[in-house]
Amino acid sequence: MTSAPDDLPTPDDVPAAAAILRGVAHRTPVLTSRLTDAEVGASVLIKAENLQRTGSFKFRGAFHTLSRLGPEQRRAGVVAFSSGNHAQAVALAAQLLEIPATIVMPTDAPASKLAATRGYGAEVVPYDRFAEDRAAIAADLARRRGLTLVPPYDHPHVIAGQGTAVFELLEDHGPLDALFVCLGGGGLLSGSLLATQALSPGTAVFGVEPEAGDDGRQSLRAGRIVTIDQPRTLADGAATTHLGTRTFPIIAKHVENILTVPDDALVEGMALFASRYKVLVEPTGALAFAGMRAAVAADPGRFAGARIGVTISGGNVDLDRFAGLVSTA
Repeated sequence: MTSAPDDLPTPDDVPAAAAILRGVAHRTPVLTSRLTDAEVGASVLIKAENLQRTGSFKFRGAFHTLSRLGPEQRRAGVVAFSSGNHAQAVALAAQLLEIPATIVMPTDAPASKLAATRGYGAEVVPYDRFAEDRAAIAADLARRRGLTLVPPYDHPHVIAGQGTAVFELLEDHGPLDALFVCLGGGGLLSGSLLATQALSPGTAVFGVEPEAGDDGRQSLRAGRIVTIDQPRTLADGAATTHLGTRTFPIIAKHVENILTVPDDALVEGMALFASRYKVLVEPTGALAFAGMRAAVAADPGRFAGARIGVTISGGNVDLDRFAGLVSTA
């Protein structure tokens, strides 16, 4: 088992983060559908973080982390690396807190995410995700400019902040039998696991990652962090190569299992969200929903009559791309 750092967040850190975010982050709605319930034979509660500020759950962790910076760190500014959602979240949080922000983003990031990040006032530094190391670029900028690095997932304040989404779901709707959460670097999943430990410790929590990027599943089976090659998947927000040194031990200790789904299941989920729930969801945002449907299909008896929570992680997708994808579903 990979050894854990000393600064792992705890279940108590999630309600503390929720108090900081109260009145700043949206308390996003929970969506339901009688058709979905009938299809899976369970009561499905969907936390719609695509309706969060900046269009994803990432705003929670970003604002919580930046709000805890000291005066000197705020004056110097922050740097982050992201394919888009963390980028926008840090940019907006920095704007609200009047902190200069620099964001390292891949050249192939969705145009809407690039435009939004710049629109919030951040400086964007582009890189090639298949040829360059984004973490190294951000670390170099931090060193040369004296910036504070805000990682997309492997940070105790980021993890606690992300966990407030599920914390709200549990506060508003009570304990769940099962919960499905998308998995990239593990910030949302590890934070969600802490939230369930705080309010619903009997919940079986499943992480869901793209089939092409199953580093989380491999890591869980190996008992250590496994690094894979850069995955090619529609789920750009979950196209990570490894879990974090803080997210992995929390996941390994508390997760029920890690599932994978193919890209075509994400497209089908996007189409269902548009037609059935009337909301726009990006490919990564459909991961947990696709994983839930696959898990129920594989073992319907286990989930019959259950109360199931599902997270939509984000809704930032270019409309042309969305239309092109769902037209094939």
